[in-house]
Amino acid sequence: MLVPSIQHSCSIFLILLSKCFFFQRLVLRLFASLQVLDTKDLQVFKVTVNGQDAKFGFGEKHSFKGTPLEITLPYELRRGQEAIVEISFESSPKSSALQWFSPEQTSGKKHPFLFSQCQATHCRAIFPCQDTPAVKLTYYAEISVPKELVALMSANRDGEIPDPEDSSRKIYRFSQNVPIPCYLIALVVGALESRKIGPRTLVWAEKELVDKSAYEFAEAEAMLKTAEDLAGPYIWGQYDLLVLPPSFPYGGMENPCLTFVTPTLLAGDRSLSNVIAHEISHSWTGNLVTNKTWEHFWLNEGHTVYLERRIGGRLFGEQFRHFQALGGWRDLQNTINTLGDKNPVTNLIPNLNEVDPDVAYSSVPYEKGFALLFYLEQLLGGPDVFIGFLKAYIQQFAYKSIVTEDWKKFLYSYFKDKVDVLDKVDWNLWFHAPGMPPVKPTLPLAYSDCSFLFQAPLPVSHVQRMQQVYDFNAINNSEIRFRWLRLCIKSKWEEAIPLALKMATDQGRMKFTRPLFRDLYSFDKCRDLAVKTFLEHRASMHPVTSMLVGKDLKQDQ
Repeated sequence: MLVPSIQHSCSIFLILLSKCFFFQRLVLRLFASLQVLDTKDLQVFKVTVNGQDAKFGFGEKHSFKGTPLEITLPYELRRGQEAIVEISFESSPKSSALQWFSPEQTSGKKHPFLFSQCQATHCRAIFPCQDTPAVKLTYYAEISVPKELVALMSANRDGEIPDPEDSSRKIYRFSQNVPIPCYLIALVVGALESRKIGPRTLVWAEKELVDKSAYEFAEAEAMLKTAEDLAGPYIWGQYDLLVLPPSFPYGGMENPCLTFVTPTLLAGDRSLSNVIAHEISHSWTGNLVTNKTWEHFWLNEGHTVYLERRIGGRLFGEQFRHFQALGGWRDLQNTINTLGDKNPVTNLIPNLNEVDPDVAYSSVPYEKGFALLFYLEQLLGGPDVFIGFLKAYIQQFAYKSIVTEDWKKFLYSYFKDKVDVLDKVDWNLWFHAPGMPPVKPTLPLAYSDCSFLFQAPLPVSHVQRMQQVYDFNAINNSEIRFRWLRLCIKSKWEEAIPLALKMATDQGRMKFTRPLFRDLYSFDKCRDLAVKTFLEHRASMHPVTSMLVGKDLKQDQ
């Protein structure tokens, strides 16, 4: 991929068709020579450069990166000359970035639904682009959809107009004027309604979930204000939330102006709202300051977990923050036990050469990254001192994409009076050694010694008694239900098998679905049933979830 020094903007015109694909036009405005764009499963019909036809072709197809689109410019560009490249193309129904739902698969059962998920490298499966976080761009988009549907994007809503070419359709207009990497371009189309929950926040969902969602996320403005106090002004204008269908593979996705969230957060008591604090925090750490390559993903996620927990500490007390930190440490231990403590993907900075970022994805950059920052907070003077560094870091690198060495140099510069302390940190072990961090941050004894529920297999009689006393099978909180069902399966309680299979398939959040399927697969008495159930539900899963669960169950396509 050739990355020009500046990518200024792109304009996108997308037509949503009933056959579940797009006919699309993309205009890229650049100030440097353009030769190669990333694509995946796209058809390209025509390319022009400043109005002149340009020759184009596809390079060699790669297993997960897709196929490079190679464009031969019709004339040589002068240094600094602007070129407008217009591409007519069509995406595939099997696009890894898009999940389509028939009306029967939605809550309302009347209209189809579509959503995108571009992180890490799937934007290229929607339109040709420079699909790297090293490049940031602004964009303008027009989306033509049936008039009974609503289109939303990770951008400011600029209104809607009737489609002049089809009276049964309307065109939604969007603009994102803050430069973002392509993985943050997002689109959703469906029968959506909204509720206002704050001066800059709407909650969007299908009619059947919108009021429940508005109640669940009512604390968003308090979290936004707290984040601004900690990290600086919120520059994105609107902060909306969108509750997606259950197959959405993540807890949330920090698309600017429009955070995507899973309906598994709808516990009814706001107890899972820390995910919203996490996605809000990404507005500074990830969206404003971005990892330059996916090897440095911890810069996005470690800082975001740190800021998320600082928000929780402000709103609910420091003990709450420490409790979350301990829970994160336990999650990290479980992840490394699963992956193996010698596995190179457990490095804070892994080598991803010829490694699909989706396959390498885990809690390591989140929790190992947080552990480093929490350790540095304690080493360098406490939370008030370290939040000053975080705010200065965001100001220093705002609108840029950086690597760990940039972060480390700024850390040393900011704490120039404490270089001797920083020099005692074993940076090589933190960054480049697999397994658990070399140092565990200090936590209050009361939390360090507490035992966590559902950690190890128990005799079946114990699990049965727990069910009799606490009726965990009736709990709606997805986090508790997930841990309870894992305990049941690990304890080989056969009565829990149908419940575990149901949770694994009723929703597709990979945090839940993958471990549940792995546990079921490891239980000899239900291995075949686990595989059979997965194969029956595979077509309705998100493409990334389907791919990764298939690998877990040795059912790679």
